[in-house]
Amino acid sequence: MAAKTKKAIVDVKKQFEKIAEQFQTFQILNEEGEVVNEAAMPDLTDDQLKELMRRMVYTRILDQRSISLNRQGRLGFYAPTAGQEASQIASHFALEKEDFVLPGYRDVPQLIWHGLPLYQAFLFSRGHFHGNQFPEDMNALSPQIIIGAQYVQTAGVALGIKKRGEKSVAITYTGDGGASQGDFYEGINFAGAFKAPAIFIVQNNRFAISTPVEKQSAARTIAQKAVAAGIPGIQVDGMDALAVYAAVREARERAVNGEGPTLIETLTFRYGPHTMAGDDPTRYRAKEEENEWEKKDPLVRFRKFLEAKGIWNEEEENKAIEQAKEDIKEAIKKADEYPKQKVTDLMNNMYETMPYNLQEQYEIYTEKESK
Repeated sequence: MAAKTKKAIVDVKKQFEKIAEQFQTFQILNEEGEVVNEAAMPDLTDDQLKELMRRMVYTRILDQRSISLNRQGRLGFYAPTAGQEASQIASHFALEKEDFVLPGYRDVPQLIWHGLPLYQAFLFSRGHFHGNQFPEDMNALSPQIIIGAQYVQTAGVALGIKKRGEKSVAITYTGDGGASQGDFYEGINFAGAFKAPAIFIVQNNRFAISTPVEKQSAARTIAQKAVAAGIPGIQVDGMDALAVYAAVREARERAVNGEGPTLIETLTFRYGPHTMAGDDPTRYRAKEEENEWEKKDPLVRFRKFLEAKGIWNEEEENKAIEQAKEDIKEAIKKADEYPKQKVTDLMNNMYETMPYNLQEQYEIYTEKESK
């Protein structure tokens, strides 16, 4: 007797295809800076569009100068940001001053535009404690070094915002590698369960240090991971400033209206190494891939759009560049002149009452530093 053909309980192929259909990449500007989604155009004035471009240009110059300063030994830890300006700056541009920013270590630009003085950003890179002493009216935490840990923190901050009845949100950032961490799932699940006003951004720059995103997860998109947490998810062209702005602005509106968190995956690319601490991207990235992503440069795309509208030109861009250079020059000078951090500063900042086993060391360093 021939064996019966057993029908599969789950049509896996159909299931995956149905999921993929729901997570098509959201885009407003194509690579030529042309509007391809008029209905989704955000309501921004010409002045606001120019300011967004100015901030992106400024941030690109800041990245270039920071790399140079790092190579000169004048900065410490630094994670390059070129290529991610639309993802970082346009997302922040969609926020309000009262919103709470919880960045990863590559997200110092968002802190600067949220109110962190530039010289303090340089001190943070050097490991100086004053780099983490934020202005009182600045709602943010220090850049998280532990991969993905900021997602759990954001869920907590967002729940606090909800309990206080405040009309603001907590926003956080990680990379594609962060989306493979347990903290990522715990954070979005907790926030979803309590409908906390949070925005979770995954900047998918293709490589978690050196591991291609395709080897990190079997999921076709990171955005679809939102489904398991019962929250909205969207994949956005992360090289398109207008698309990023529109997605984050809508997520913010839902959050402050009590509709809970959103997971946003921005498809982007870092042009430089993972960090300046010895990473060599040529060992794991093909030149052809880099060339392809350079054609999608967020500054070039947005510049074409603004020039077509007649509101941006070479003079405007040069003004932004010169302002950035001048600010950086003044900030690094101020950082250089700031009192050096001492070992006793570190100990005093760590302990209110010095443990007995460190008291002897403290006295030794106090004597050394007084000479």
